[in-house]
Amino acid sequence: MTHEYRMSAEQALDRLKEGNQKYLAAKTNMGDISLEKRKMTCENGQQPYAAIVTCSDSRVIPESIFGAGIGELFVIRVAGNVMDDHQLGSIQYAVEHLGIRLVVVLGHDHCGAVDAAINHDPEGYIKFITDEIRLAIGDEQDDYKACCLNVKRSAAVIESSFEIHREEEHGLRVIGALYRLADGRVEFEI
Repeated sequence: MTHEYRMSAEQALDRLKEGNQKYLAAKTNMGDISLEKRKMTCENGQQPYAAIVTCSDSRVIPESIFGAGIGELFVIRVAGNVMDDHQLGSIQYAVEHLGIRLVVVLGHDHCGAVDAAINHDPEGYIKFITDEIRLAIGDEQDDYKACCLNVKRSAAVIESSFEIHREEEHGLRVIGALYRLADGRVEFEI
């Protein structure tokens, strides 16, 4: 089952940028989280306008960052915003079944997973994450640059996995963005 496209990638990106501008001045969440909205999405399903692949960091809250409410964003969270088959499957679902035209890989500065890849040699399951990040950053030691490289790699993995160049007629777009923890600003298309 394929949903119709409700919003172009460009319209979705404009909406994210507008939401981030409102967030920068806000003291509370502007998104609709009302009982009516919860009931409506329960009865009629979700209609998100963008998919956001982001870090599990508790300081990164996409719905708040973009001024979105219930049912507006399809959020996929994993430490270090790295890609594997699980994240790609979630993206495929969002694109094919929810009609999303924009996928944003949202990294952030001061990322603990990136720091672990640069400065530590973790063991156990964490190593799967840091190994992916090391593929992205190589020998980079600068936190900001490493975070940007990590975002770019995840976006490239998505693009190559879905052969985005063949999807251009449908307007599917993948971009990287970086959230600044200190002031809440999002740098798009890094």
